[in-house]
Amino acid sequence: MENYVELLKKNNQSHLLKYIEMASESDKKKLIGQVEKIDFEQINELYEISKKDNKKIMKSYIIEHTKFTDKYKMPEDKFEELNSLGEEIIRKGQYAVVTMAGGQGTRLGHNGPKGTFLLNVSPKPKYLFEIIADGLNKANKKYNTVLNWYIMTSVENNESTVNFFEEHNFFGYPKENIMFFKQGSLPLLSEEGKLFVDEEFNIKFAADGNGCIYKSMKNEGILDDMKKKGIKWVFIGAVDNALLNMSDTCLLGLAISENNEIASKSVVKINPQEKVGVFCKKNSAPAVIEYTELPLGMAEETDEEGELLFGESHIMCNLYSIGALEKISEQELPYHSANKKASYMKEDGTIFKAEIPNAYKYEAFIFDGFNYFDNISILRGRREEDFAPIKNATEVDCPETAIKLYNDFHKGE
Repeated sequence: MENYVELLKKNNQSHLLKYIEMASESDKKKLIGQVEKIDFEQINELYEISKKDNKKIMKSYIIEHTKFTDKYKMPEDKFEELNSLGEEIIRKGQYAVVTMAGGQGTRLGHNGPKGTFLLNVSPKPKYLFEIIADGLNKANKKYNTVLNWYIMTSVENNESTVNFFEEHNFFGYPKENIMFFKQGSLPLLSEEGKLFVDEEFNIKFAADGNGCIYKSMKNEGILDDMKKKGIKWVFIGAVDNALLNMSDTCLLGLAISENNEIASKSVVKINPQEKVGVFCKKNSAPAVIEYTELPLGMAEETDEEGELLFGESHIMCNLYSIGALEKISEQELPYHSANKKASYMKEDGTIFKAEIPNAYKYEAFIFDGFNYFDNISILRGRREEDFAPIKNATEVDCPETAIKLYNDFHKGE
């Protein structure tokens, strides 16, 4: 016990000793076991991130406009050429897809994994997972193949996600071509840098961000599985886009034709103030800059045709060669902090329900993997065909807006 007292005091976590004293023998053993696994050096480094001013940091970078290809302005023969290149890869079985589905539907008022949210589309309601499965089944039929589908869950929702797929017979998708894997997690910290404990005497953790998908794919054996199956290109998309096209042959063809290892789809920002990250060059490397870090003057800059210079929204539609994924999986991506609400058990045993943000959550961002490459292929699509996000319960990017976009796109099918 003396070792724990010294360790916790040294790392500003001595409050945990009160929980250890309060707990039953079994809970005490569990809590001590969790303490043993925590990398306190990493925790202390993460807390320092929370104190940094991102806007000041961004000023140290040279931010430049980046080029893109407009899918709907290219000549017809070029469009057909790119599609042909992409189709060949898919038909050969050298293409796989990954769905990021580690989140819960809390912001939607949904109790369960976000992919299990039921969207009231026409002609019948569909779950978000079901919408993706439908799209993949159509692609399989069109290209006479069966795409390998990898689904990233989290420690929090893995069991319920797998059970959901089993209960719905995998939505008609060949289950031997579906593989689940979990992303990592990091402890939440209070604004004073202290660890939280919940009512069951567990230290509170949260998923470590979509940028940790690279490490998770390596550690969970996904990259090895892909290589065994001869996969050469991998598309990664989010579960909460009701118009997600996981097999855009034009995007794939563009990456191949431009000899790039990474590619991404974009849509034009609705206005300079839209709260989305945008593509740019940061110190000459491909990057995405968050809306909170882009100075207003730059956000409003336009080119000679009146288009925003920083108007290509990152919509979580990313494509990689298998080599690119391996390369990024070996890197240590930076973590970013975000203010979140965290309920917890106080030191007197009562439960505190957070009404306002009171905790720091640490996440790596998927686009931070882009800067390990000289270039990226960006294909500008259309919002009404590519992007129907479901982030909020009401108003902007909510089920109502996604339903309209989905129904309009599929009208007449």
